[in-house]
Amino acid sequence: MRISKRHLAKSFTWRFIGSLDTFIFTWLYTGDYNVGLNLAAITTITKLIWYYIHEQIWFKSDLSDTSKRHLMKTFTWRIIGTVDTVIFGWLITGNPLTSLKIGGIETLSKMLLYFGHEKLWYKINFGLDMRIKEKRLKKLREKRNLQNR
Repeated sequence: MRISKRHLAKSFTWRFIGSLDTFIFTWLYTGDYNVGLNLAAITTITKLIWYYIHEQIWFKSDLSDTSKRHLMKTFTWRIIGTVDTVIFGWLITGNPLTSLKIGGIETLSKMLLYFGHEKLWYKINFGLDMRIKEKRLKKLREKRNLQNR
C-alpha cells in the first residue's frame, strides 16, 4: 500500500473532528470527563488506522465523484466507526448498553460531520498533483491516437 499525503491529511483532519465529537458526546452522556477522554484517545488511534484503509479502498473505486459517492463513503465509514466506538466504549465503561447509546448518539452527528468533511476535501487539490497530471496526459494520448487514425 502506497502512502499518500492526501489520505494522511484527510485521516488526521477527520480524526481531530471525530475525536472531539466522541469526547463531547461521551462526556455529556456519562457525565465523566475521564471516560470521554479515554474513549476519544483510544478510538483516535484505532480509527486513524481504519480510516486510512477506508480511504485507500475508496481511492481505487471507479464510482464517479458525485454526492452518491460521498453518501456511500459516509455510510461505510460510519458502520466501521460506530462498531469501533461501541467495542471500545464497552471495554472502557464495562457496560454494553452505555456503549451502544454512545455509538447511537454519535452516528447521526458524525454522519453529518463526515459528509461535510468529504465535500470540503473534494474541493481541495492537496495531494492530487500527480493524479491530475496523469489524467491530462491520458487525455492528450487519446487525442493523439484519434488524430493518428
